[in-house]
Amino acid sequence: MTQPISVIAKSLVRERLRTGLSLAEIARRAGIAKSTLSQLEAGNGNPSIETLWSLCVALDIPFARLLEPQAAKTQVIRRGEGTKMLAEHANYEAILLATCPPGARRDLYILTAQPGADRVSQPHPPGSVEHIIVTRGRAMVGLTESPEELSAGDYICYPADQAHIFKALEPDTEAVMMAEQN
Repeated sequence: MTQPISVIAKSLVRERLRTGLSLAEIARRAGIAKSTLSQLEAGNGNPSIETLWSLCVALDIPFARLLEPQAAKTQVIRRGEGTKMLAEHANYEAILLATCPPGARRDLYILTAQPGADRVSQPHPPGSVEHIIVTRGRAMVGLTESPEELSAGDYICYPADQAHIFKALEPDTEAVMMAEQN
């Protein structure tokens, strides 16, 4: 039986980025060479169980997390849905859409699109996620094989490390996009 080195490699990168620690620091904590960790993250090598256990301890994760691919998911929140918090002394409400994982980087964009000019994006780096809120018009948004129709006020979150699309269904469709990289 062969080792699932590609799954281990993706898991190591994802979990190291989650911690916010450097390659050198994780290697030091695991008691392995930085070059060994670098090779493992690149999908090269044949790590022993002991090496993987040491890395799990250094990353503070269960052993199984290295061997199981993390299932990316798509999340849709329709206008008016979500965890709502109301202010006591003002006409103000906040709806939580997503929290930022530790060590993540987020960039915020305003999008304007027209019908017939679909934006099909190739996969971004592993662990990338996009959050979109349509602010005007309607659009098909999400993974290319299963986009969701969104209207003004709707929110979607999907793994951007897979092919994805933004297809305007009405003229001058606008959205706010937050691109997140772990």
